[in-house]
Amino acid sequence: MHRSPATAWLTEAANAAEQQGAGNLLRVVLIVMVVGCVLTAWILLRGYKRKDD
Repeated sequence: MHRSPATAWLTEAANAAEQQGAGNLLRVVLIVMVVGCVLTAWILLRGYKRKDD
């Protein structure tokens, strides 16, 4: 079965999370959530930016 690099990386991450416990996985999930929230806020709020010409 051929796996794409993203699938292989995700499988590696899942295997590592099983060996290390939930601490590191939770840390990664929280970081991704914070980055996602910041990116979403930036995308939504940049629409309110107006030039004063």
